[in-house]
Amino acid sequence: MAAVPQRVHLKILVNGEETPVSFAPYKTLLEVLREDLNLTGTKHGCELGECGACTVLIDGEPKLSCLTLALECEGRSIQTVEGLAQGTTLHPLQAAFADLGGSQCGYCTPGMLMTAKALLDRDLNVSRQQIKEAISGNLCRCTGYQQMVDAIERAAAEMREAHKQMSSAESGA
Repeated sequence: MAAVPQRVHLKILVNGEETPVSFAPYKTLLEVLREDLNLTGTKHGCELGECGACTVLIDGEPKLSCLTLALECEGRSIQTVEGLAQGTTLHPLQAAFADLGGSQCGYCTPGMLMTAKALLDRDLNVSRQQIKEAISGNLCRCTGYQQMVDAIERAAAEMREAHKQMSSAESGA
């Protein structure tokens, strides 16, 4: 019987930066992000894949980091809530959540933001129903979801407008 390695040494792409990391092979992505890379924005919730608090984007798709082995992430792009803002400029989703009270205790917010980002990356012309469906796997005990849906809707509108302005500037140049 082959010996199981004590530690695995990988380079993973996290928030656009190639990051070397060494961890026990049984660790989940959630554990590696929080314990080994000190990216604690991704929340540790149910550990069963039921609450969505640990949602990150892997290759642009929302995934539950509590159910993903870190070993599976070699060569893949991982984005956490820490990678949303550009310097001191909040992502439109973050700004809208703050402005419209999209979080109260804030525990579910990182997973909610990452799920919403994946949705808006695919389509900025989403309906309220599509927003509700997209975030249905992210549980919140505080807000009743209304403010979150409003915030995602506002961010989509702002991102559409920014996209129009960029397209106009490029075509006029």
